[in-house]
Amino acid sequence: MQSPLPVRDGVNATRLRLPDEGPWETALDYMMHRWGHIDPQGIEDRFDAGEIVGEAGIVLDRSTPMQDHTFIWYYRSLPPETRIPVELNILHQDDHLLVVDKPHFLPTTPGGTYIQESALVRLRNQLGLPDLIPMHRLDRMTAGILLLSTNPETRGKYQVLFEKRQVQKEYECVSAAEPAPGHPAVDFPVVVRNRMTKSRSYLLAEVIDGEPNAETRIERLHTFDAHGGPDGGPHRRALYRLEPHSGKTHQLRVHMASLGLGIVNDAFYPELLDKAPDDYTKPLQLLARGIRFVDPISGSPVEYRSRLELSEAR
Repeated sequence: MQSPLPVRDGVNATRLRLPDEGPWETALDYMMHRWGHIDPQGIEDRFDAGEIVGEAGIVLDRSTPMQDHTFIWYYRSLPPETRIPVELNILHQDDHLLVVDKPHFLPTTPGGTYIQESALVRLRNQLGLPDLIPMHRLDRMTAGILLLSTNPETRGKYQVLFEKRQVQKEYECVSAAEPAPGHPAVDFPVVVRNRMTKSRSYLLAEVIDGEPNAETRIERLHTFDAHGGPDGGPHRRALYRLEPHSGKTHQLRVHMASLGLGIVNDAFYPELLDKAPDDYTKPLQLLARGIRFVDPISGSPVEYRSRLELSEAR
């Protein structure tokens, strides 16, 4: 459903569905029930300023009956954010697409404690493109190629490519050269297939029984000596190429961990570590290296490749 309010400061207005019934007589009453314990004066000020609207942009006031609208839109009060000390690099921009190198630690879209400090909001504000929308997502801890649509009129043509899995993605990661104790040896290249699920209420993705819905081809590119093993001495690591044929949350991290090859600096898999402040010197060693597809506008094959490098790769 299209928002009747424009993007402001790079951020979309928030949509709220009003309940069909309840003890609240007005939309104001319901918003006070939901958010009044946080900022009651701010809510009243928004109504008085005409900043809360319903369908077709109809302005609500303090007395608007709740049943007059199913959805309302408003701008949230955004708390101050500490800038994440990383930068986005633009690789390509035309009338339809923007291609960037997203750094580690920067989320793709606003959410939780990261609103202004997201790739989408930064780019909307930097480039003056309020209609910018990402075509896919990268985890906050994953770096590399990110495609965004700059043109609402052609956006659907690119969305179809992703929906029909006509986009080929290539990742790189650094892990141990051999599986952890208790895991069998792996004959590369290998294809991992299983069924994955991720609930909103649980931090980790899980592998469950059932028809596979996640598939990744994994190839070991080369091995090298690294330092910082259990005894502080050298140990063997490897650079891997990952080619996902599905796009489940945390798929690559789960599939590598399932082989006993957890990705270097992964705080989730194979073991969930205690929450700690971001350590910018130890980014997750996972990079979206490239993406390729047949451009639906030009009809020509295109490929975009990241210029970033994994800090632990050799």
